[in-house]
Amino acid sequence: MDSAPESRTALPPWQALQRQAEAIESVHMRELFDSDPGRFARFSLALDDLLLDYSKNRITDEIREQLLELARQCELPTWIERMFRGEMINHTEQRAVLHTALRDPESDPILIEGEDVLSQVRAVLAQMRELSDAVRSRQWRGYTGQPITDVVNIGVGGSDLGPVMACEALRPYAIHDLRMHFVSNVDENHILDTLESIKPETTLFIIVSKSFTTQDTLVNAKTARKWFRRVAGDESTIERHFIAVSDNVPAAVEFGIPESNIFRMWDWVGGRYSMWSAVGLSIAISVGMDHFEAMLQGACDMDRHFRSAPLEQNMPVILGLLGIWYNNFLGAQTYAVLPYDQHLKYLPDYLRQMDMESNGKSVDRRGNPITDYETGPVLFGQLGITGQHAFYQLMHQGTKLIPADIIAPITSLHCIRDHHRTLMSNVFAQTEAFMRGKTDTEARADMQAQGLDEAEIERLLPYRLFPGNKPTNTLLFRTLDPRTLGRLIALYEHKVFVQGVIWNINSFDQWGVELGKQLAAKILPELEDSNSIDSHDASTNGLINYYKGLRPDK
Repeated sequence: MDSAPESRTALPPWQALQRQAEAIESVHMRELFDSDPGRFARFSLALDDLLLDYSKNRITDEIREQLLELARQCELPTWIERMFRGEMINHTEQRAVLHTALRDPESDPILIEGEDVLSQVRAVLAQMRELSDAVRSRQWRGYTGQPITDVVNIGVGGSDLGPVMACEALRPYAIHDLRMHFVSNVDENHILDTLESIKPETTLFIIVSKSFTTQDTLVNAKTARKWFRRVAGDESTIERHFIAVSDNVPAAVEFGIPESNIFRMWDWVGGRYSMWSAVGLSIAISVGMDHFEAMLQGACDMDRHFRSAPLEQNMPVILGLLGIWYNNFLGAQTYAVLPYDQHLKYLPDYLRQMDMESNGKSVDRRGNPITDYETGPVLFGQLGITGQHAFYQLMHQGTKLIPADIIAPITSLHCIRDHHRTLMSNVFAQTEAFMRGKTDTEARADMQAQGLDEAEIERLLPYRLFPGNKPTNTLLFRTLDPRTLGRLIALYEHKVFVQGVIWNINSFDQWGVELGKQLAAKILPELEDSNSIDSHDASTNGLINYYKGLRPDK
């Protein structure tokens, strides 16, 4: 439980930051840069080739120091240690939070209920290597003796978003005649569209569910099994084509998957932090276990930095505190992640779940409602180049304050000069445009250079002004390789944790996900017949009865 002696808003640094927020309202970032030639050097951090430039933020040295003092008074260093030591900081589910142990299996032993979790991690990593090597080398054969050409990962939430994101991010490292598919939507079109393009005799299904009771996943898995059996026939052939990743071995065995094909996961790994475990089996098959382990090493690099770096030099801490600054003191309700790398196109989707499922809470660690400050923001994002022609308009000239992270590689695997330099010119231009904006004088000069007369300039001037003063963080790295991807993901994981500590919430449960599941389980049997329903509110009754009246009878 949190032991800070006062409520968050009563802490002196919180109150100091409220005063600083009022003062910074009248200050433009142009002024901060004009008055301080050393601003970039003082407001940037590096971990090997990963650079975080946070100088284009509406902050001063005094604001940064008060944010750091807030972190100290919220006991952030203690919470960091508690997580890494394996203490039960997920107190509502009585669980440790040890996704970090998945990427540092050579560290000192960590005991959970008397068992060394790292020996279990090493065993599963060895199991993953054996299977992924066999599939990639074509030694793993289907029931007709043909090698596997397609792998279908069936999961939802963290069992889907992480592997989808990582496989796409590391696509240049994949075997391109070994195709990866991901099915998460219980809408039959997702699984049926996937099955249309594959053959039972050359397909390997990976069913990912910690509990092996997740309704959406099991419905899709049963459809896949039925489709497979219709062609393969013999029940014994399933062992060459179905793998499970689960903490519920008996349920997976009952489904028909032999125990030798079941990969263990643990309750001390939350779903949205599970791609580092056997949930990442599809990643290992796609890019190879060596690259998967390089991704783990990158995450471990960031873990060690997060655990050991002083707060003022700590990347996740700085990113997290900047988010606190905008969310709690400058009134920002949203936050954008804008990668300028085609292979990071699923990163915003992945981070949206990580952030909003972790910190979308309104009750503190003592069980009290949070009424005097905001918690998690709404996260959105898209590839930067695509976003420039979509929602950047609102970010530049709209009425909302939307802080953004802009992420880009310095080079890429192919790095065609004209393509990449054009891409990077947009990265640098957008961060500058968000910060500087365009003044009256600059807009007039542009239009005069275009040959417009004074009457036309006066007419168009209000539309050509950009307020600027829009905050961005820029993350640059040499290239998007597996180790860099690991560092990036761990950076955001820890950033989310930092903010949860400041807001005094449990970032590792997700009770808000459960209510819809419970109600869906109650409604499902009510849909089995055509009888009218009156057991819900008028709207829900009306919707169910309308559905029953129009659905086909099949």
